[in-house]
Amino acid sequence: MAEAEPVNIMGAGLSGLAAATILAKAGREVHVHDIRDDSGARFDGDFQALENWSMDHDFFDQMKEWGFDINEFKATEFSVVDLIHPDDTITQAKTPKIAYRIVERGTSDHTIDQGIKRQALAAGVSIHYKSRVKEEDCQIIACGPKGTSAVAYGEIFHTDHANHIAFQLNDKLAPGAYSYLIVIDGVGLICTCLWRKQKKSDRFLNETIAWYDKHYPELKRKPIKRVGGKGDFTINKNYLQDGRYYVGESGGLQDFMWGFGMRMAIWSGVLAAKDILGELSYETEVRRQLLPYVKTSVANRWLMNRVGDKSFKLMCNRWMRDQNKRGDGLVWIGKLFRPTLLKNLLYRIVNPFMLQKDPKSMGRGVRRMPFRKALKRDDWEPSAEAMAVKQQWNAVRKGGGKTSFAEDSDQISIPKG
Repeated sequence: MAEAEPVNIMGAGLSGLAAATILAKAGREVHVHDIRDDSGARFDGDFQALENWSMDHDFFDQMKEWGFDINEFKATEFSVVDLIHPDDTITQAKTPKIAYRIVERGTSDHTIDQGIKRQALAAGVSIHYKSRVKEEDCQIIACGPKGTSAVAYGEIFHTDHANHIAFQLNDKLAPGAYSYLIVIDGVGLICTCLWRKQKKSDRFLNETIAWYDKHYPELKRKPIKRVGGKGDFTINKNYLQDGRYYVGESGGLQDFMWGFGMRMAIWSGVLAAKDILGELSYETEVRRQLLPYVKTSVANRWLMNRVGDKSFKLMCNRWMRDQNKRGDGLVWIGKLFRPTLLKNLLYRIVNPFMLQKDPKSMGRGVRRMPFRKALKRDDWEPSAEAMAVKQQWNAVRKGGGKTSFAEDSDQISIPKG
């Protein structure tokens, strides 16, 4: 029997490394190429959430079933989340289960990026950093975002506040999206997400920080650095094209409404590996297991794009009423994320108007959600408190504080040459 050809993977992020680990454990020779210095290099220590409400199966149980060691990276569990209404009312979403797991992204040892990387190396994967390869020379494409549909800006800081997570719906501070506060073991992150393209976008972060300073005075922030990232939201006609498997964000496999992507990144990487090993059909299983959730999120995003704070307030009230009725705050939000016939119908109606063709998609029929234009209500002057936050950051920056994003938040992590 002829020896199997080596598998080349483009991208050493979560989806690429997950696929590589499965393949290497099965005895395949695997080479992963990444243009950056290390896995997680396009992040800079920012916290991200693994939600645990959209599906019945706990994601960490899935990871263990696939053979991953979840103890290789730090994950902090939360069952209570502050829900901040647009009128500044703060309620709590509670569940007897796990609502969120917060992981850190980046190159530190305890990040999920490095935890998956260590498992890939232990399985025998060869990882080549600062390595530029062509798509046509690889079997799995896992290179992350190419376009920009949304951005997020945050500040990382020291704090004595206890571990905490807060989620805010406020169309002024986070146009078309949300802001959040996460505190883990003395380190905090305040972040705002922008689903509409803005001028002077730093004012949104400064105003958001000022809001949290006012309503969570015990934070007593000591800024460390500012971070940022972008989201690229696409729908693909084909997920397996000319022998290449498109996984994670490269395959458009993430949540359009709020940007959750890590679960589908790892999941799609596993499915691609299992197809190469002859265990299943990637195209079939992506469409069966993942695409219904993506389509649901497109419908949800279309609705989010057409509402403001009044609708956000109604949403918060319904969420809390359902929690009071059921005794579990995950049920209502879980239903929002799960596929239904109505959401599928709405997707079919709205996706032709929401998404634009990508002419550079190598025949895959990629359609991308554009970065929407700002609205009139997005034009406002910063408050005195926000200007004080800006002055505080300028002083920190002069003292060596770094900003890990520029006009293109992804390019800064790519070595030149």
